[in-house]
Amino acid sequence: MRLLFLGDMVGRTGREAVYDKLPLLVESQKTDFVIVNGENAAGGFGITEKIYNETLDAGADVVTTGNHVWDQKEALTFSDREDAFLRPANFPKGTPGRGAFVYEAKNGARIMVMNIMGRVFMHPDLDCPFECVEKHLQGAELGGTVDAIFIDFHAEATSEKQCFGHFLDGKVSAVVGTHTHVPTADYQILNGGTAYMSDAGMCGDYDSSLGMEKEEPINRFTNKINRGRYEVASGEATICGVGIEIDDKTGLALSIKPLRVGARLEEVLPW
Repeated sequence: MRLLFLGDMVGRTGREAVYDKLPLLVESQKTDFVIVNGENAAGGFGITEKIYNETLDAGADVVTTGNHVWDQKEALTFSDREDAFLRPANFPKGTPGRGAFVYEAKNGARIMVMNIMGRVFMHPDLDCPFECVEKHLQGAELGGTVDAIFIDFHAEATSEKQCFGHFLDGKVSAVVGTHTHVPTADYQILNGGTAYMSDAGMCGDYDSSLGMEKEEPINRFTNKINRGRYEVASGEATICGVGIEIDDKTGLALSIKPLRVGARLEEVLPW
């Protein structure tokens, strides 16, 4: 089974690049299941129901999020009725929406997708991600009750991401990080058979500061004065992510390769 994951879509530039390129990628890469992180899709902050639906129409099977999930308040409403929309599973009890769900891929495989958020340098008040993932994995057995388990770990600290990956090695198909918007080169299969990458990168304009126009971030670093709002960079986007091949029998990873398609970074396809 082939699974494709795309990192954070940033604003109009990022999402239009995904809408334009994803259908052809699904066809050319013979992809069975697609996950897209959409938490920065609406002007760089949050996601609307319209954007969520457009992302599904472009070929995504699931849309994950992160710390910006509620920046567009309508997400509080549609998250409850949309199974393909995930917010971090370790949000407090009673938070709208869901953090994990089991889906059916094009090839009939049962795929559990989980969205979890880190705490280091982010939100230390959240439930422990390690305890949270263990609770959600109860009764979810690779090669048994489910055919694959994919986790979008939305976190800041690389150390926390790496420890989370090793903690789950052999228990899930893949752990891929999001949030930092920069694709890392450490894509690998861990000793127990779990695919891992610290960050999938973003889908957006890389002639920027994490997808935002450079001037205001530079100003804040140099002068410590907010002179305006962050604005999404509007140059040609590069979409970044990862392709993972999963063993149909064991649910463990056979390969993990980066995906980069667009204007700024060197292009590479997983298959």
